[in-house]
Amino acid sequence: MISELISKLQEKTDLTYDEMNQVMTDVLSGKTNDIQNADFLSLLAEKGETDDELLGMLDKMQEFSLKVDTTNQGPVIDMCGTGGDKLQTFNISTTASFVVAAAGGIVAKHGNRSSSGVSGSADIFEYFGYDLNIEPEKIADILQKHNICFMFAQKFHPAMKHVSVARKQLGKRTAFNLLGPLSNPAGVKNQLVGVFSTEYLDRLPLLLKRKGAENIMTVRSDDGMDEFSTSSVNRVCMLKNDKVLMNAIDPEIVGLHKSSLQDIQINSKEDAVKSFVNVLNNTANQAMIETTALNAAGGLIVANISKNFEEAVELALNTIKSGKAFSLLEKFVQDTGDIAKLKEIKDG
Repeated sequence: MISELISKLQEKTDLTYDEMNQVMTDVLSGKTNDIQNADFLSLLAEKGETDDELLGMLDKMQEFSLKVDTTNQGPVIDMCGTGGDKLQTFNISTTASFVVAAAGGIVAKHGNRSSSGVSGSADIFEYFGYDLNIEPEKIADILQKHNICFMFAQKFHPAMKHVSVARKQLGKRTAFNLLGPLSNPAGVKNQLVGVFSTEYLDRLPLLLKRKGAENIMTVRSDDGMDEFSTSSVNRVCMLKNDKVLMNAIDPEIVGLHKSSLQDIQINSKEDAVKSFVNVLNNTANQAMIETTALNAAGGLIVANISKNFEEAVELALNTIKSGKAFSLLEKFVQDTGDIAKLKEIKDG
């Protein structure tokens, strides 16, 4: 099966949803080898993935993944980027997720260790003693209790181990980089997704709409971040009420200060942890706090808590300044990890 499809891809022929769905069953069951997987992914990326191909892959990834049951928990959201911008910024979406949860949102955060940056969301949670291998039932309880949880991609997508060698060998972007953020194990219908290319700004909301998504916001900043930036204008696409609208968000127009990328860059995992804590504790620099607030604003709109960016930015900043965001982090770490580590960073 995979050899036939590799030949098709060599001729730049698009695959059907069914062909992709079938071949992914073989790939994720370990019935194909590393060379075939690498050829397949590489040729697919060179040809350019169609929406049907991406959907076929995504549906199969979700079929093979573990699930977190969020029934009776209200509208659950996720916030993450596709990664790969190589800009070495602090963990913006993880920090913003705590702000959204402290402001009344429910965030089922799905993530991994960093592939191209200094530190990934998993690195932050692990630092504070969160067990990355917690079972799905326990994670549902954590979400119920704190309005935020973390699902480690490697734990929830065990079948992906069959493509890890091929992905490492290729060392370049494949469809999986794009699909990782879309394959949330809690089946979220509302999501803020940072994208590595403007091509996906309107493609992803339309793709997720076919899967029954409700509110989807995609963003890419003009300075190359796969998140909202306060150092440039941000290109945004929003799916809401079945309509897709493009927009540009200028940080200064929504009440924030223009910053520079250097103000939010870090050099080490230790820097990443400190920045995360200091933002939530309102002691970080203005650029880090405001970048977090702008990203949290996107999450608050997706969660139907705020109607527009001006209102959402104000709520996010107040949630940080009032101590609510840090208080949530304290309770979360007390319950799921090592509170001494948090005190050490806070007092350090």
